[in-house]
Amino acid sequence: MLLATAASFVLGAAVAGYFTWRSSGADETGNAQTEQPQAALTTEAADDGPTPSPSASPSEVSVEDVERVAEQQGGIDQRLAAAEQRLTRLDLQAQAAAGNAARSEGLLIAFAIRRAIDRGAELGYLSDQLRLRFGDALPNAVNTIITFSREPVTLDQLIARLDGLAPQLQSGDDRGGFERFTQELGALFTVRRESAPSPQPEKRIERARLFLLSGRPDDAVAEVRNLPGASQAEQWLRDAERYASTQRALDLIETAAVLEPRRLRDGAGNRISQPSPVDE
Repeated sequence: MLLATAASFVLGAAVAGYFTWRSSGADETGNAQTEQPQAALTTEAADDGPTPSPSASPSEVSVEDVERVAEQQGGIDQRLAAAEQRLTRLDLQAQAAAGNAARSEGLLIAFAIRRAIDRGAELGYLSDQLRLRFGDALPNAVNTIITFSREPVTLDQLIARLDGLAPQLQSGDDRGGFERFTQELGALFTVRRESAPSPQPEKRIERARLFLLSGRPDDAVAEVRNLPGASQAEQWLRDAERYASTQRALDLIETAAVLEPRRLRDGAGNRISQPSPVDE
Protein backbone atom coordinates (compact mmCIF):
# COMPACT_ATOMS: atom_id res chain seq x y z
CA MET A 1 0.00 0.00 0.00
CA LEU A 2 2.85 2.29 0.75
CA LEU A 3 4.46 1.55 -2.56
CA ALA A 4 1.21 2.21 -4.39
CA THR A 5 0.77 5.44 -2.55
CA ALA A 6 4.37 6.51 -3.28
CA ALA A 7 4.00 5.62 -6.95
CA SER A 8 0.77 7.62 -7.18
CA PHE A 9 2.47 10.57 -5.56
CA VAL A 10 5.45 10.40 -7.94
CA LEU A 11 3.13 10.03 -10.91
CA GLY A 12 1.10 13.03 -9.83
CA ALA A 13 4.24 15.07 -9.29
CA ALA A 14 5.48 14.08 -12.74
CA VAL A 15 2.17 15.05 -14.33
CA ALA A 16 2.14 18.36 -12.46
CA GLY A 17 5.72 19.08 -13.49
CA TYR A 18 4.93 18.25 -17.08
CA PHE A 19 1.98 20.63 -17.23
CA THR A 20 4.05 23.29 -15.46
CA TRP A 21 6.80 22.94 -18.07
CA ARG A 22 4.31 23.10 -20.92
CA SER A 23 2.70 26.24 -19.61
CA SER A 24 6.08 27.97 -19.16
CA GLY A 25 7.11 27.03 -22.76
CA ALA A 26 3.85 28.40 -24.11
CA ASP A 27 4.38 31.67 -22.22
CA GLU A 28 7.86 32.05 -23.67
CA THR A 29 6.58 31.32 -27.18
CA GLY A 30 3.76 33.86 -26.76
CA ASN A 31 6.18 36.44 -25.46
CA ALA A 32 8.49 35.79 -28.42
CA GLN A 33 5.59 36.12 -30.88
CA THR A 34 4.47 39.30 -29.16
CA GLU A 35 7.95 40.80 -29.26
CA GLN A 36 8.39 40.09 -33.00
CA PRO A 37 5.44 42.35 -34.15
CA GLN A 38 6.54 44.98 -31.70
CA ALA A 39 10.05 44.83 -33.12
CA ALA A 40 8.61 45.03 -36.59
CA LEU A 41 6.51 48.01 -35.58
CA THR A 42 9.54 49.57 -33.96
CA THR A 43 11.59 49.01 -37.12
CA GLU A 44 8.83 50.45 -39.28
CA ALA A 45 8.53 53.38 -36.91
CA ALA A 46 12.29 53.85 -37.15
CA ASP A 47 12.11 53.74 -40.93
CA ASP A 48 9.15 56.11 -41.02
CA GLY A 49 10.67 58.35 -38.45
CA PRO A 50 12.46 60.69 -40.91
CA THR A 51 9.31 61.10 -42.98
CA PRO A 52 8.24 64.24 -41.17
CA SER A 53 11.31 66.03 -42.49
CA PRO A 54 10.51 65.10 -46.11
CA SER A 55 6.91 65.99 -45.36
CA ALA A 56 7.96 69.60 -45.77
CA SER A 57 9.90 68.85 -48.99
CA PRO A 58 6.82 68.23 -51.19
CA SER A 59 5.76 71.86 -50.70
CA GLU A 60 9.27 73.03 -51.45
CA VAL A 61 9.48 70.83 -54.57
CA SER A 62 6.08 71.99 -55.74
CA VAL A 63 7.17 75.63 -55.47
CA GLU A 64 10.24 74.87 -57.52
CA ASP A 65 8.10 73.05 -60.03
CA VAL A 66 5.72 75.99 -60.21
CA GLU A 67 8.61 78.37 -60.75
CA ARG A 68 10.05 76.09 -63.40
CA VAL A 69 6.68 75.84 -65.15
CA ALA A 70 6.30 79.61 -64.94
CA GLU A 71 9.71 80.07 -66.53
CA GLN A 72 8.83 77.61 -69.25
CA GLN A 73 5.51 79.37 -69.79
CA GLY A 74 7.30 82.70 -70.05
CA GLY A 75 9.66 81.23 -72.63
CA ILE A 76 6.71 79.87 -74.60
CA ASP A 77 5.01 83.28 -74.50
CA GLN A 78 8.17 84.93 -75.78
CA ARG A 79 8.47 82.41 -78.57
CA LEU A 80 4.83 82.93 -79.50
CA ALA A 81 5.31 86.71 -79.54
CA ALA A 82 8.39 86.34 -81.74
CA ALA A 83 6.48 84.01 -84.07
CA GLU A 84 3.62 86.54 -84.32
CA GLN A 85 6.08 89.29 -85.16
CA ARG A 86 7.66 87.14 -87.87
CA LEU A 87 4.23 86.34 -89.29
CA THR A 88 3.34 90.04 -89.28
CA ARG A 89 6.56 90.89 -91.12
CA LEU A 90 5.91 88.13 -93.64
CA ASP A 91 2.37 89.42 -94.13
CA LEU A 92 3.64 92.96 -94.73
CA GLN A 93 6.28 91.67 -97.11
CA ALA A 94 3.66 89.69 -99.01
CA GLN A 95 1.43 92.77 -99.26
CA ALA A 96 4.37 94.86 -100.44
CA ALA A 97 5.28 92.26 -103.05
CA ALA A 98 1.68 92.09 -104.28
CA GLY A 99 1.41 95.90 -104.43
CA ASN A 100 4.71 96.28 -106.27
CA ALA A 101 3.73 93.53 -108.69
CA ALA A 102 0.43 95.30 -109.42
CA ARG A 103 2.29 98.57 -110.00
CA SER A 104 4.71 96.84 -112.34
CA GLU A 105 1.82 95.35 -114.27
CA GLY A 106 0.20 98.78 -114.53
CA LEU A 107 3.43 100.27 -115.84
CA LEU A 108 3.71 97.51 -118.44
CA ILE A 109 0.11 98.21 -119.50
CA ALA A 110 0.96 101.90 -119.89
CA PHE A 111 4.01 101.08 -122.04
CA ALA A 112 1.93 98.75 -124.22
CA ILE A 113 -0.70 101.47 -124.70
CA ARG A 114 1.96 103.98 -125.73
CA ARG A 115 3.35 101.56 -128.31
CA ALA A 116 -0.13 100.98 -129.72
CA ILE A 117 -0.79 104.73 -129.88
CA ASP A 118 2.53 105.37 -131.63
CA ARG A 119 1.67 102.74 -134.23
CA GLY A 120 -1.88 103.99 -134.66
CA ALA A 121 -3.25 100.55 -133.69
CA GLU A 122 -6.43 99.80 -131.79
CA LEU A 123 -6.10 99.30 -128.07
CA GLY A 124 -8.41 96.30 -127.84
CA TYR A 125 -8.22 94.68 -124.38
CA LEU A 126 -5.74 97.36 -123.32
CA SER A 127 -8.57 99.88 -123.15
CA ASP A 128 -10.36 97.69 -120.57
CA GLN A 129 -7.19 97.36 -118.52
CA LEU A 130 -6.66 101.11 -118.80
CA ARG A 131 -10.13 101.85 -117.41
CA LEU A 132 -9.83 99.21 -114.69
CA ARG A 133 -6.40 100.19 -113.39
CA PHE A 134 -6.34 103.97 -113.90
CA GLY A 135 -10.01 104.96 -114.20
CA ASP A 136 -10.28 106.10 -110.58
CA ALA A 137 -6.93 107.86 -110.46
CA LEU A 138 -6.91 109.67 -113.84
CA PRO A 139 -10.34 109.55 -115.52
CA ASN A 140 -9.65 112.50 -117.85
CA ALA A 141 -6.38 111.06 -119.07
CA VAL A 142 -8.02 107.68 -119.66
CA ASN A 143 -10.84 109.25 -121.69
CA THR A 144 -8.34 111.26 -123.74
CA ILE A 145 -6.32 108.17 -124.65
CA ILE A 146 -9.34 106.03 -125.50
CA THR A 147 -10.95 108.79 -127.60
CA PHE A 148 -7.73 109.35 -129.51
CA SER A 149 -7.33 105.62 -130.14
CA ARG A 150 -10.63 105.58 -132.04
CA GLU A 151 -9.22 108.12 -134.55
CA PRO A 152 -5.47 107.67 -134.20
CA VAL A 153 -2.85 109.89 -135.77
CA THR A 154 0.78 108.82 -135.86
CA LEU A 155 3.85 111.00 -135.72
CA ASP A 156 4.88 109.96 -139.22
CA GLN A 157 1.51 111.07 -140.56
CA LEU A 158 1.82 114.49 -138.91
CA ILE A 159 5.31 115.01 -140.35
CA ALA A 160 4.25 113.92 -143.82
CA ARG A 161 1.19 116.15 -143.77
CA LEU A 162 3.28 119.08 -142.54
CA ASP A 163 5.68 118.64 -145.44
CA GLY A 164 2.73 118.54 -147.83
CA LEU A 165 1.27 121.76 -146.37
CA ALA A 166 4.59 123.62 -146.43
CA PRO A 167 3.91 125.64 -149.66
CA GLN A 168 0.49 126.80 -148.46
CA LEU A 169 1.80 127.57 -144.98
CA GLN A 170 4.57 129.76 -146.40
CA SER A 171 2.50 131.71 -148.94
CA GLY A 172 -0.85 132.15 -147.25
CA ASP A 173 -2.65 132.69 -150.57
CA ASP A 174 -6.07 132.43 -148.96
CA ARG A 175 -5.75 135.80 -147.28
CA GLY A 176 -7.49 138.89 -148.66
CA GLY A 177 -5.65 141.66 -150.48
CA PHE A 178 -5.58 144.08 -147.57
CA GLU A 179 -4.45 141.41 -145.08
CA ARG A 180 -1.74 140.26 -147.46
CA PHE A 181 -0.64 143.88 -148.01
CA THR A 182 -0.36 144.56 -144.26
CA GLN A 183 1.55 141.30 -143.78
CA GLU A 184 4.04 142.21 -146.49
CA LEU A 185 4.36 145.75 -145.16
CA GLY A 186 5.05 144.47 -141.68
CA ALA A 187 7.69 142.10 -143.06
CA LEU A 188 9.67 144.99 -144.63
CA PHE A 189 11.16 145.98 -141.31
CA THR A 190 11.66 143.44 -138.53
CA VAL A 191 13.46 144.16 -135.28
CA ARG A 192 14.42 141.13 -133.20
CA ARG A 193 17.18 139.87 -130.99
CA GLU A 194 20.02 138.02 -132.57
CA SER A 195 19.30 134.95 -130.45
CA ALA A 196 15.56 134.95 -131.31
CA PRO A 197 14.36 132.29 -133.76
CA SER A 198 13.97 133.35 -137.35
CA PRO A 199 10.41 134.39 -138.30
CA GLN A 200 10.85 133.26 -141.87
CA PRO A 201 8.24 130.63 -142.90
CA GLU A 202 10.88 128.19 -144.11
CA LYS A 203 12.64 128.30 -140.76
CA ARG A 204 9.39 127.92 -138.83
CA ILE A 205 8.40 124.85 -140.81
CA GLU A 206 11.83 123.37 -140.26
CA ARG A 207 11.62 124.00 -136.53
CA ALA A 208 8.10 122.55 -136.37
CA ARG A 209 9.36 119.41 -138.04
CA LEU A 210 12.26 119.11 -135.60
CA PHE A 211 9.91 119.63 -132.66
CA LEU A 212 7.76 116.76 -133.87
CA LEU A 213 10.76 114.46 -134.25
CA SER A 214 12.01 115.33 -130.75
CA GLY A 215 8.64 114.64 -129.12
CA ARG A 216 7.54 118.24 -128.58
CA PRO A 217 4.28 118.49 -130.52
CA ASP A 218 3.06 121.51 -128.53
CA ASP A 219 6.02 123.58 -129.74
CA ALA A 220 5.42 122.37 -133.30
CA VAL A 221 1.80 123.52 -133.10
CA ALA A 222 2.94 126.96 -131.87
CA GLU A 223 5.34 127.32 -134.80
CA VAL A 224 2.70 126.37 -137.38
CA ARG A 225 0.17 128.79 -135.90
CA ASN A 226 2.61 131.64 -136.53
CA LEU A 227 2.96 130.81 -140.24
CA PRO A 228 1.22 133.01 -142.85
CA GLY A 229 -0.97 130.17 -144.11
CA ALA A 230 -1.89 128.71 -140.74
CA SER A 231 -5.57 128.84 -141.69
CA GLN A 232 -4.82 126.23 -144.37
CA ALA A 233 -3.69 123.77 -141.71
CA GLU A 234 -6.65 123.80 -139.30
CA GLN A 235 -7.19 120.06 -139.55
CA TRP A 236 -3.49 119.41 -139.09
CA LEU A 237 -3.45 121.66 -136.04
CA ARG A 238 -6.41 119.83 -134.48
CA ASP A 239 -4.78 116.45 -135.05
CA ALA A 240 -1.45 117.69 -133.72
CA GLU A 241 -3.14 119.07 -130.60
CA ARG A 242 -4.95 115.77 -130.07
CA TYR A 243 -1.66 113.95 -130.45
CA ALA A 244 0.03 116.30 -127.98
CA SER A 245 -2.74 115.95 -125.37
CA THR A 246 -2.61 112.16 -125.73
CA GLN A 247 1.14 112.15 -125.16
CA ARG A 248 0.63 114.19 -121.99
CA ALA A 249 -2.05 111.74 -120.84
CA LEU A 250 0.31 108.83 -121.43
CA ASP A 251 2.97 110.55 -119.36
CA LEU A 252 0.48 110.96 -116.51
CA ILE A 253 -0.52 107.29 -116.70
CA GLU A 254 3.07 106.09 -116.55
CA THR A 255 3.84 108.39 -113.63
CA ALA A 256 0.72 107.31 -111.75
CA ALA A 257 1.69 103.64 -112.13
CA VAL A 258 4.72 104.38 -109.95
CA LEU A 259 3.72 107.27 -107.71
CA GLU A 260 -0.08 107.17 -107.25
CA PRO A 261 -0.55 106.41 -103.51
CA ARG A 262 -4.06 104.98 -103.16
CA ARG A 263 -6.37 105.11 -106.19
CA LEU A 264 -4.77 102.53 -108.45
CA ARG A 265 -6.26 99.06 -108.93
CA ASP A 266 -4.80 95.72 -109.90
CA GLY A 267 -5.93 93.38 -112.64
CA ALA A 268 -8.75 92.03 -110.44
CA GLY A 269 -10.08 95.51 -109.64
CA ASN A 270 -8.79 95.58 -106.05
CA ARG A 271 -7.26 98.75 -104.70
CA ILE A 272 -3.49 98.82 -104.30
CA SER A 273 -2.95 99.72 -100.64
CA GLN A 274 0.83 99.32 -100.78
CA PRO A 275 2.51 102.76 -101.13
CA SER A 276 4.90 103.49 -103.94
CA PRO A 277 8.41 102.08 -103.48
CA VAL A 278 9.67 105.58 -104.35
CA ASP A 279 7.90 106.96 -101.24
CA GLU A 280 9.42 104.26 -99.04
